[in-house]
Amino acid sequence: MNNQYRKCVGMMILNSDNEILVGRRIDHPSGYWQMPQGGIDESEDSEEAVWREMMEEIGTNNANLFKISSQWINYDIPEETLNKLPWGEKYIGQTQKWFIFNFTGNDNDINVETLNPEFSEWKWMSNKDLIENAVPFKRKVYKTILDEFSNIFTEI
Repeated sequence: MNNQYRKCVGMMILNSDNEILVGRRIDHPSGYWQMPQGGIDESEDSEEAVWREMMEEIGTNNANLFKISSQWINYDIPEETLNKLPWGEKYIGQTQKWFIFNFTGNDNDINVETLNPEFSEWKWMSNKDLIENAVPFKRKVYKTILDEFSNIFTEI
């Protein structure tokens, strides 16, 4: 794995209508939406990291894991964004392992006002709207994940 990329996990959390949980980043004024994601600590594997990150970002882990991506997906982060990240001098982007979950809780279980919040708000979004509403440098990643798991959205 290329060590220019920070190892992290991404999570596609689906409600009973197969809508995807997305949040608006608190530190990015663009208005774009993104799926929860986060770094893998040195002492953990990707599955441990995804459960920890879920709690840290949305305040709940009321979900069932049902699919894991077969690939790691790299993406570069624009320099102006990278410069604002605490690890931005060490990496040029991130490499992500993606996990797909069915959300088993109620909407009021989701709380983005966590100890170190990353999102200012959240909502459920159709897979058809995900890419056009994502920050441009993550769109290729989202398309790759939607393509890999396209059968999930045709099963309805």
